[in-house]
Amino acid sequence: MQRVYITLQGDHKIAIYNLNSESGALTHQEDISAPGGPAPFAVSPDKTRAYTGLRDANVTASFDIDPTTGSLTQSGTVKLESDPCYVSVDNTGRHLLSAYYAAGHIAVHPIDEHGALGGAATEWIATRHRAHCAQTDSSNSYTFLPHVDDSNAIYQYKFDDKTGKLTPNDPPIIEPPAGHGPRHYAYHPNGKFIYFDNEQGSSVTAYKFDSTNGTIEAFQTLSTLPENWSGENSNAQIHMSPDGKNLYAANRGHNSIAMYSVNPETGELTSLGQQPSLGTPRAFGIDPTGKFMLVGGLDNGDLATYKINPDGTLAHQATQPVGDQPMWIHITDPI
Repeated sequence: MQRVYITLQGDHKIAIYNLNSESGALTHQEDISAPGGPAPFAVSPDKTRAYTGLRDANVTASFDIDPTTGSLTQSGTVKLESDPCYVSVDNTGRHLLSAYYAAGHIAVHPIDEHGALGGAATEWIATRHRAHCAQTDSSNSYTFLPHVDDSNAIYQYKFDDKTGKLTPNDPPIIEPPAGHGPRHYAYHPNGKFIYFDNEQGSSVTAYKFDSTNGTIEAFQTLSTLPENWSGENSNAQIHMSPDGKNLYAANRGHNSIAMYSVNPETGELTSLGQQPSLGTPRAFGIDPTGKFMLVGGLDNGDLATYKINPDGTLAHQATQPVGDQPMWIHITDPI
């Protein structure tokens, strides 16, 4: 069994489901009240704490995870100057990174010895507006901050995990081609590549990652859409399979999941096509065993389960209602 945490911004709650690790069947366990509109969600490296951004309230909250039931108990909050659209925990579990779309900021908040939030920000750094994602690499030494739409930039930072301080790298900013709008990114498990999806460009760009200097260099961009498709579309989340063999990006408009195989030696992507999905698939998650994918439909509050085939393609298994505005899906390791 695996537990699934789904933030439902419209319902002001976090839904907890149990995922059968063999069949992919989902059963509802409980709902955790989270007033303020929970959206981005992250779990600590030791799997004992959880964090969510309450976007309607400009607050980030911390929770203790019950080791037996997986239930959540709120342990702390931090009042923010804007609404967070992304949160992540560094590899030490002592710092929470966050990105701010409306304010155009990146922040770092300290996590205390009990895993709780409550202290003032270590960093609150202004960038361009529409910042969208921040997460550290496997060495915990670097992070990147992509910006969508007209800001169209990736900021590069050095990260000090002893102090939580951020320092601009050299160069501090990468300017992708006009119209890309990099949104989220996924690190390859071999540490050699990073993949960004481009919200306005409806594409995925592969970057070589210099893990010594913490800088990136683009070498391939592929569309997330079928050839000759001309409707309106924007990309949402991007995730990589645990084994690094496949990459997936959500299409909002075409309403599908774009699928790619990954060459582990060169980092190059090969399109596997698009799997039709729910209306406005903003959030999705891959279970840590690599067997199943869960996709949330923002339009109607449904949740779809897909089996991940050996070749990386997806096979639809079931669809069920989950709640109003599913914004984030996190699946735990098998219990």
